[in-house]
Amino acid sequence: MVSPVGNTKDDFWRSLCEGKSGAGFVSYFDAKDFSSHIDAEVKNFDPSWCINPKELKRMDKFVQFAVCASTMAFNDAGIELGKEDPNRIGVIIGTGIGGLRVVEEQARNYLERGPKRLSPFLIPMLIVNMAPGQVSISLGLKGPNSCVTTACASGGHSIGDAFKVIQRGDADMMLAGGTESCITPLGFGGFCALKALTTRNDDPIHASRPFDRERDGFLMAEGSGIVFLEEYEHARKRGAKIYAEMVGYGMSGDAYHITAPDPEGDGGARCMSLSLKDAGLSIDDIDYINAHGTSTPMNDKIETLAIKKVFGPDAKKKVAVSSTKSVTGHLLGAAGGVECAAIALTIKEGVIPPTMNYEHPDPDCDLDYVPNTARKQRVRAAMSNSLGFGGHNVTLVLKGI
Repeated sequence: MVSPVGNTKDDFWRSLCEGKSGAGFVSYFDAKDFSSHIDAEVKNFDPSWCINPKELKRMDKFVQFAVCASTMAFNDAGIELGKEDPNRIGVIIGTGIGGLRVVEEQARNYLERGPKRLSPFLIPMLIVNMAPGQVSISLGLKGPNSCVTTACASGGHSIGDAFKVIQRGDADMMLAGGTESCITPLGFGGFCALKALTTRNDDPIHASRPFDRERDGFLMAEGSGIVFLEEYEHARKRGAKIYAEMVGYGMSGDAYHITAPDPEGDGGARCMSLSLKDAGLSIDDIDYINAHGTSTPMNDKIETLAIKKVFGPDAKKKVAVSSTKSVTGHLLGAAGGVECAAIALTIKEGVIPPTMNYEHPDPDCDLDYVPNTARKQRVRAAMSNSLGFGGHNVTLVLKGI
């Protein structure tokens, strides 16, 4: 984990459970001319422990985040490469936007100093597939390797695709998740122009308020969340530390609008239903949903509707729902990776992270959002929802061992 609320799994989890926000004022550039002045940035990031200085200069920040998070996940899994076949270990890491920072820097270079001053590493630094590419190079992993780019669903799709790679026998182990670092004038400004970001500029910590009636937009964030997937019997045989079992993957398309969700919640509902079918579970088996929960007026309303379509009129009594974006902000293409890790830890630890800043009930959002305080509860199985611009929907299902 590399996130605004901790650069290790343990720090991240502690922050989620304590409701400790990663929000603050934009520090990467002067944001006074933008409608939003706040974000959730990764703090105290030092990649030198796993990336040498020469290679560091050839990586955009979204790649640096991915390499560090992947190395942590790999180490946590206790893999000894000398005892495993590297051809059977793969990498699928998604990102929504990729190397926007280097694009902006090099475009400025070109306009001010001409084409001869462009970096020879411009292209390999900006292309989205360099996150899984550099991870595989760094760790020596020669199995299936690809990148998914489906906006804010990228991390979830990457994990789901890696799950299927293992299920069909093409690999024994996969690193998968998402990474993002596009808090730049162009990236930030683009979301401001869309009126997608919160403008609660006087109160960053309370700005991300999923499902709250006073929500006004998402808090832009950055980081990387990576999980290590392994075929069950392979993991048992080597005595692996197992957090949870991945059992279901659903995806759908809204076919409705480039940025807005289907107002009937049909795409999200179908996605959740498909994930349950894939998992061989019923709605009665699911105790918790880590919602996409962006803190935007439409997303939270429509996701609530979609959950009720799947879980029925008594959904509030049947399933706990929370949005960890109330603490982390919205990590865009990395969100699905971060939130899949969160449900694995929820299952392992028996604690549901809260939805922070839930103060004003919204009649359109009437589920059990675990408001403001973590809840100790046994979670047999959990879902993670991710929805992306373009109408991309993904749901992952994990259960306890």
